Amino acid sequence: MSRWRKAQALAASEGIDALLVTPGADLRYLTGYTALPLERLTCLVLPAHGDPTLIVPALEAAAAGASGVDVAIATWTETEDPFALVTDLVGDAATIGLDDHMWASRVFALKDALPNSRQVLAGPLVQELRIRKEADEITALREAGQAIDRVHARMGEWLRPGRTEREVGADIARAIIDEGHETVDFVIVGSGPNGASPHHELSDRVIEEGDPVVIDIGGTNHAGYCSDSTRNYLAGGAVPAEYAEFYGVLQAAQRAQLDYAKPGVTAESVDAVGRAIITEAGYGDRFIHRTGHGIGQETHEEPYIVEGSSLVLEEGMAFSIEPGIYLEGRFGARIEDIVVCTADGLEVLNNQPRELIAL
Repeated sequence: MSRWRKAQALAASEGIDALLVTPGADLRYLTGYTALPLERLTCLVLPAHGDPTLIVPALEAAAAGASGVDVAIATWTETEDPFALVTDLVGDAATIGLDDHMWASRVFALKDALPNSRQVLAGPLVQELRIRKEADEITALREAGQAIDRVHARMGEWLRPGRTEREVGADIARAIIDEGHETVDFVIVGSGPNGASPHHELSDRVIEEGDPVVIDIGGTNHAGYCSDSTRNYLAGGAVPAEYAEFYGVLQAAQRAQLDYAKPGVTAESVDAVGRAIITEAGYGDRFIHRTGHGIGQETHEEPYIVEGSSLVLEEGMAFSIEPGIYLEGRFGARIEDIVVCTADGLEVLNNQPRELIAL
Protein backbone atom coordinates (compact mmCIF):
# COMPACT_ATOMS: atom_id res chain seq x y z
CA MET A 1 0.00 0.00 0.00
CA SER A 2 1.33 3.42 -0.92
CA ARG A 3 2.04 5.85 1.89
CA TRP A 4 -0.70 8.24 0.85
CA ARG A 5 -3.23 5.40 0.94
CA LYS A 6 -2.18 4.62 4.51
CA ALA A 7 -2.57 8.29 5.39
CA GLN A 8 -5.99 8.25 3.74
CA ALA A 9 -7.11 5.32 5.87
CA LEU A 10 -5.82 6.99 9.03
CA ALA A 11 -7.62 10.23 8.16
CA ALA A 12 -10.89 8.37 7.68
CA SER A 13 -10.47 6.60 11.03
CA GLU A 14 -9.87 9.97 12.74
CA GLY A 15 -12.90 11.65 11.18
CA ILE A 16 -10.80 13.93 8.96
CA ASP A 17 -12.39 14.38 5.54
CA ALA A 18 -9.29 15.59 3.69
CA LEU A 19 -5.61 16.33 4.23
CA LEU A 20 -3.91 19.36 2.68
CA VAL A 21 -0.12 19.03 2.50
CA THR A 22 2.22 21.74 1.22
CA PRO A 23 5.99 21.50 0.48
CA GLY A 24 8.07 19.90 3.20
CA ALA A 25 8.95 16.53 4.66
CA ASP A 26 5.33 15.32 4.85
CA LEU A 27 4.74 15.96 1.14
CA ARG A 28 8.04 14.29 0.25
CA TYR A 29 7.17 11.30 2.45
CA LEU A 30 3.68 10.84 1.02
CA THR A 31 4.44 11.40 -2.68
CA GLY A 32 8.21 11.35 -3.21
CA TYR A 33 8.08 14.92 -4.55
CA THR A 34 10.62 17.36 -3.10
CA ALA A 35 8.73 20.54 -3.93
CA LEU A 36 10.27 23.98 -3.67
CA PRO A 37 8.64 26.12 -0.95
CA LEU A 38 7.72 29.01 -3.24
CA GLU A 39 5.22 31.86 -3.01
CA ARG A 40 3.18 29.95 -5.61
CA LEU A 41 0.94 27.30 -4.05
CA THR A 42 1.85 23.62 -4.27
CA CYS A 43 -0.58 21.44 -2.32
CA LEU A 44 -1.52 17.78 -2.12
CA VAL A 45 -5.27 17.39 -1.68
CA LEU A 46 -5.79 13.98 -0.12
CA PRO A 47 -9.44 13.14 0.54
CA ALA A 48 -10.26 10.43 3.06
CA HIS A 49 -12.18 8.70 0.26
CA GLY A 50 -11.38 9.02 -3.43
CA ASP A 51 -8.34 9.91 -5.47
CA PRO A 52 -5.77 12.54 -4.41
CA THR A 53 -4.59 15.45 -6.54
CA LEU A 54 -1.32 17.35 -6.43
CA ILE A 55 -1.90 21.02 -7.25
CA VAL A 56 1.21 22.68 -8.69
CA PRO A 57 2.01 25.91 -10.55
CA ALA A 58 2.14 25.27 -14.28
CA LEU A 59 5.86 26.03 -14.39
CA GLU A 60 6.48 23.26 -11.81
CA ALA A 61 4.44 20.59 -13.62
CA ALA A 62 7.42 19.02 -15.37
CA ALA A 63 9.40 18.74 -12.14
CA ALA A 64 6.45 17.21 -10.31
CA GLY A 65 5.89 14.69 -13.08
CA ALA A 66 9.56 13.78 -13.25
CA SER A 67 9.54 12.97 -9.52
CA GLY A 68 7.41 9.91 -10.23
CA VAL A 69 4.40 10.84 -8.10
CA ASP A 70 1.57 8.32 -8.32
CA VAL A 71 -1.22 10.88 -8.00
CA ALA A 72 -3.00 13.10 -10.51
CA ILE A 73 -1.42 16.51 -11.12
CA ALA A 74 -3.50 19.65 -11.59
CA THR A 75 -1.86 22.90 -12.66
CA TRP A 76 -2.72 26.55 -12.32
CA THR A 77 -1.40 29.56 -14.22
CA GLU A 78 -0.22 32.92 -12.97
CA THR A 79 -3.64 34.57 -13.38
CA GLU A 80 -5.66 31.78 -11.75
CA ASP A 81 -6.57 31.35 -8.08
CA PRO A 82 -5.04 28.08 -6.81
CA PHE A 83 -7.21 28.15 -3.69
CA ALA A 84 -10.28 27.86 -5.89
CA LEU A 85 -8.80 24.61 -7.17
CA VAL A 86 -8.42 23.40 -3.60
CA THR A 87 -12.02 24.39 -2.82
CA ASP A 88 -13.33 22.46 -5.82
CA LEU A 89 -11.43 19.33 -4.84
CA VAL A 90 -12.28 19.48 -1.14
CA GLY A 91 -15.97 20.10 -1.71
CA ASP A 92 -18.05 20.16 1.44
CA ALA A 93 -15.47 18.53 3.72
CA ALA A 94 -16.38 19.28 7.32
CA THR A 95 -12.93 18.67 8.83
CA ILE A 96 -9.64 19.35 7.06
CA GLY A 97 -6.18 18.40 8.29
CA LEU A 98 -3.39 20.87 7.52
CA ASP A 99 0.26 19.86 7.58
CA ASP A 100 2.18 21.23 10.57
CA HIS A 101 4.67 23.22 8.51
CA MET A 102 2.18 25.04 6.32
CA TRP A 103 2.89 28.77 6.02
CA ALA A 104 0.52 30.97 8.02
CA SER A 105 -0.44 32.81 4.84
CA ARG A 106 -1.68 29.51 3.38
CA VAL A 107 -3.61 28.67 6.54
CA PHE A 108 -5.46 32.00 6.49
CA ALA A 109 -6.12 31.77 2.75
CA LEU A 110 -7.62 28.30 3.19
CA LYS A 111 -9.74 29.51 6.08
CA ASP A 112 -11.16 32.20 3.81
CA ALA A 113 -11.64 29.76 0.92
CA LEU A 114 -13.28 27.10 3.11
CA PRO A 115 -15.13 29.03 5.84
CA ASN A 116 -17.42 26.13 6.72
CA SER A 117 -14.63 23.61 7.28
CA ARG A 118 -12.97 22.98 10.63
CA GLN A 119 -9.16 23.01 10.43
CA VAL A 120 -7.05 20.61 12.49
CA LEU A 121 -3.37 19.65 12.47
CA ALA A 122 -2.49 16.74 10.20
CA GLY A 123 1.04 16.42 11.59
CA PRO A 124 0.25 13.88 14.32
CA LEU A 125 -1.52 11.68 11.78
CA VAL A 126 1.34 11.68 9.28
CA GLN A 127 3.89 11.24 12.07
CA GLU A 128 2.03 8.09 13.08
CA LEU A 129 3.24 6.68 9.75
CA ARG A 130 6.66 8.34 9.63
CA ILE A 131 7.68 7.32 13.15
CA ARG A 132 8.10 3.65 12.16
CA LYS A 133 10.66 3.30 9.39
CA GLU A 134 10.24 0.77 6.61
CA ALA A 135 13.14 -1.40 5.44
CA ASP A 136 14.14 0.94 2.61
CA GLU A 137 14.11 3.91 4.97
CA ILE A 138 16.39 2.11 7.42
CA THR A 139 18.74 1.31 4.55
CA ALA A 140 18.81 5.00 3.63
CA LEU A 141 19.47 6.01 7.25
CA ARG A 142 22.22 3.40 7.50
CA GLU A 143 23.89 4.79 4.36
CA ALA A 144 23.60 8.34 5.74
CA GLY A 145 25.18 7.21 9.01
CA GLN A 146 28.08 5.55 7.22
CA ALA A 147 28.64 8.68 5.12
CA ILE A 148 28.83 10.98 8.15
CA ASP A 149 31.13 8.48 9.88
CA ARG A 150 33.52 8.83 6.95
CA VAL A 151 33.58 12.59 7.49
CA HIS A 152 34.42 12.16 11.19
CA ALA A 153 37.17 9.72 10.22
CA ARG A 154 38.84 12.52 8.20
CA MET A 155 38.75 15.17 10.95
CA GLY A 156 42.53 15.10 11.34
CA GLU A 157 42.82 16.63 7.87
CA TRP A 158 41.28 19.91 9.02
CA LEU A 159 41.07 20.30 12.77
CA ARG A 160 44.24 21.78 14.29
CA PRO A 161 45.40 24.76 16.37
CA GLY A 162 45.73 28.05 14.52
CA ARG A 163 42.69 27.60 12.30
CA THR A 164 39.33 29.23 12.94
CA GLU A 165 36.14 27.28 13.56
CA ARG A 166 34.76 28.75 10.35
CA GLU A 167 37.72 27.52 8.29
CA VAL A 168 37.40 24.02 9.72
CA GLY A 169 33.63 24.11 9.19
CA ALA A 170 34.03 24.98 5.51
CA ASP A 171 36.28 21.93 5.00
CA ILE A 172 33.82 19.71 6.83
CA ALA A 173 30.91 20.98 4.72
CA ARG A 174 32.75 20.09 1.51
CA ALA A 175 33.52 16.63 2.88
CA ILE A 176 29.86 16.04 3.82
CA ILE A 177 29.01 16.38 0.12
CA ASP A 178 32.07 14.45 -1.06
CA GLU A 179 31.27 11.51 1.22
CA GLY A 180 27.76 10.94 -0.07
CA HIS A 181 25.27 13.62 0.95
CA GLU A 182 23.31 15.87 -1.38
CA THR A 183 22.99 18.73 1.09
CA VAL A 184 24.77 20.00 4.19
CA ASP A 185 22.20 20.48 6.96
CA PHE A 186 24.44 21.80 9.74
CA VAL A 187 28.05 22.02 10.91
CA ILE A 188 28.89 22.73 14.55
CA VAL A 189 32.53 23.33 15.49
CA GLY A 190 32.53 24.29 19.17
CA SER A 191 36.08 24.87 20.35
CA GLY A 192 37.06 25.55 23.97
CA PRO A 193 34.32 27.60 25.70
CA ASN A 194 32.14 27.47 22.58
CA GLY A 195 31.75 23.74 23.16
CA ALA A 196 29.59 24.59 26.18
CA SER A 197 26.87 25.94 23.82
CA PRO A 198 25.10 22.87 22.35
CA HIS A 199 23.98 24.69 19.15
CA HIS A 200 26.96 26.99 18.76
CA GLU A 201 27.60 26.35 15.01
CA LEU A 202 30.66 28.37 13.80
CA SER A 203 32.63 31.51 14.69
CA ASP A 204 35.90 33.22 13.87
CA ARG A 205 37.47 31.98 17.11
CA VAL A 206 40.95 30.59 16.51
CA ILE A 207 41.32 27.05 17.83
CA GLU A 208 44.03 26.93 20.48
CA GLU A 209 46.39 24.15 21.49
CA GLY A 210 44.73 22.00 24.14
CA ASP A 211 41.16 23.00 23.18
CA PRO A 212 38.51 20.30 23.42
CA VAL A 213 36.32 20.64 20.31
CA VAL A 214 32.73 19.43 19.82
CA ILE A 215 31.97 18.47 16.20
CA ASP A 216 28.28 17.89 15.46
CA ILE A 217 27.51 17.43 11.75
CA GLY A 218 24.78 16.18 9.45
CA GLY A 219 23.39 16.21 5.94
CA THR A 220 20.70 14.69 3.73
CA ASN A 221 21.49 11.96 1.22
CA HIS A 222 20.12 11.21 -2.26
CA ALA A 223 17.24 9.21 -0.79
CA GLY A 224 16.13 12.17 1.32
CA TYR A 225 17.27 10.79 4.70
CA CYS A 226 19.37 12.59 7.27
CA SER A 227 22.56 11.95 9.20
CA ASP A 228 23.50 13.45 12.56
CA SER A 229 26.52 12.50 14.65
CA THR A 230 28.63 14.21 17.31
CA ARG A 231 32.20 13.39 18.31
CA ASN A 232 34.73 15.18 20.49
CA TYR A 233 38.34 16.03 19.66
CA LEU A 234 41.40 17.47 21.37
CA ALA A 235 43.36 19.99 19.30
CA GLY A 236 46.81 19.01 20.58
CA GLY A 237 48.18 19.50 24.08
CA ALA A 238 47.06 17.78 27.26
CA VAL A 239 43.50 16.93 28.26
CA PRO A 240 42.22 19.28 31.01
CA ALA A 241 41.78 17.20 34.19
CA GLU A 242 38.15 18.16 34.84
CA TYR A 243 37.28 17.54 31.21
CA ALA A 244 38.75 14.04 31.38
CA GLU A 245 36.70 13.36 34.52
CA PHE A 246 33.32 14.36 33.14
CA TYR A 247 34.03 12.86 29.73
CA GLY A 248 34.32 9.46 31.38
CA VAL A 249 30.93 10.06 33.03
CA LEU A 250 29.44 11.02 29.67
CA GLN A 251 30.75 7.87 28.01
CA ALA A 252 29.28 5.72 30.77
CA ALA A 253 25.91 7.44 30.48
CA GLN A 254 25.68 7.02 26.72
CA ARG A 255 26.86 3.41 26.91
CA ALA A 256 24.17 2.63 29.49
CA GLN A 257 21.51 4.20 27.26
CA LEU A 258 22.67 2.27 24.21
CA ASP A 259 22.56 -0.96 26.21
CA TYR A 260 19.12 -0.20 27.63
CA ALA A 261 17.13 1.17 24.69
CA LYS A 262 14.99 -1.38 22.85
CA PRO A 263 11.38 -2.01 21.84
CA GLY A 264 9.07 -2.12 24.84
CA VAL A 265 10.72 0.56 26.97
CA THR A 266 9.49 4.15 27.15
CA ALA A 267 11.26 7.12 25.61
CA GLU A 268 11.51 8.85 28.99
CA SER A 269 13.10 5.80 30.61
CA VAL A 270 15.98 5.92 28.10
CA ASP A 271 16.55 9.55 29.07
CA ALA A 272 16.38 8.66 32.78
CA VAL A 273 19.03 5.93 32.55
CA GLY A 274 21.72 8.30 31.30
CA ARG A 275 20.58 11.29 33.32
CA ALA A 276 20.83 9.31 36.56
CA ILE A 277 24.50 8.50 35.90
CA ILE A 278 25.32 12.11 35.06
CA THR A 279 23.41 13.42 38.08
CA GLU A 280 25.06 10.98 40.48
CA ALA A 281 28.46 12.24 39.30
CA GLY A 282 27.45 15.82 40.14
CA TYR A 283 26.78 17.10 36.60
CA GLY A 284 23.00 16.79 36.48
CA ASP A 285 22.45 20.52 36.08
CA ARG A 286 24.97 20.53 33.22
CA PHE A 287 22.94 18.10 31.08
CA ILE A 288 20.63 20.77 29.72
CA HIS A 289 18.76 19.08 26.86
CA ARG A 290 16.81 15.92 26.08
CA THR A 291 18.63 12.68 25.32
CA GLY A 292 17.52 12.51 21.72
CA HIS A 293 15.22 13.13 18.79
CA GLY A 294 13.76 11.06 16.02
CA ILE A 295 15.33 11.25 12.57
CA GLY A 296 14.29 10.39 9.03
CA GLN A 297 13.43 12.85 6.27
CA GLU A 298 13.91 15.54 8.91
CA THR A 299 16.81 15.79 11.33
CA HIS A 300 14.37 16.35 14.20
CA GLU A 301 11.07 14.46 14.23
CA GLU A 302 9.22 11.97 16.43
CA PRO A 303 10.05 10.18 18.69
CA TYR A 304 11.64 12.54 21.22
CA ILE A 305 13.67 10.86 23.96
CA VAL A 306 12.82 13.13 26.85
CA GLU A 307 11.35 13.17 30.35
CA GLY A 308 7.58 13.22 30.17
CA SER A 309 7.30 11.08 27.04
CA SER A 310 5.56 7.81 27.89
CA LEU A 311 5.78 6.67 24.27
CA VAL A 312 6.73 3.00 24.11
CA LEU A 313 9.53 2.38 21.63
CA GLU A 314 8.74 0.03 18.75
CA GLU A 315 10.59 -1.76 16.00
CA GLY A 316 11.50 0.66 13.19
CA MET A 317 11.73 3.78 15.33
CA ALA A 318 14.94 5.72 14.64
CA PHE A 319 16.36 8.34 16.98
CA SER A 320 19.52 9.84 18.44
CA ILE A 321 21.08 9.05 21.80
CA GLU A 322 23.16 12.11 22.67
CA PRO A 323 23.74 13.00 26.31
CA GLY A 324 25.91 16.06 26.93
CA ILE A 325 27.67 17.89 29.73
CA TYR A 326 28.42 21.61 29.42
CA LEU A 327 30.54 23.80 31.72
CA GLU A 328 29.68 27.35 30.73
CA GLY A 329 32.66 29.51 29.82
CA ARG A 330 35.06 26.54 29.82
CA PHE A 331 34.16 23.58 27.57
CA GLY A 332 31.55 20.93 26.88
CA ALA A 333 31.06 17.52 25.30
CA ARG A 334 28.30 15.51 23.64
CA ILE A 335 28.38 11.98 22.23
CA GLU A 336 25.71 11.29 19.63
CA ASP A 337 24.73 8.22 17.68
CA ILE A 338 21.68 7.45 15.55
CA VAL A 339 20.01 4.14 16.43
CA VAL A 340 17.12 2.09 15.08
CA CYS A 341 14.97 -0.27 17.14
CA THR A 342 15.09 -3.79 15.75
CA ALA A 343 12.75 -6.68 16.59
CA ASP A 344 14.59 -7.45 19.80
CA GLY A 345 17.18 -4.74 20.35
CA LEU A 346 18.99 -1.83 18.76
CA GLU A 347 21.09 -1.20 15.67
CA VAL A 348 23.61 1.63 16.09
CA LEU A 349 24.15 3.48 12.79
CA ASN A 350 27.23 5.49 13.80
CA ASN A 351 30.39 3.60 14.68
CA GLN A 352 33.29 6.03 14.86
CA PRO A 353 35.23 5.86 18.16
CA ARG A 354 33.39 7.53 21.04
CA GLU A 355 36.55 8.29 23.00
CA LEU A 356 38.02 11.79 23.04
CA ILE A 357 40.19 11.77 19.90
CA ALA A 358 43.51 13.61 20.16
CA LEU A 359 44.66 15.16 16.87
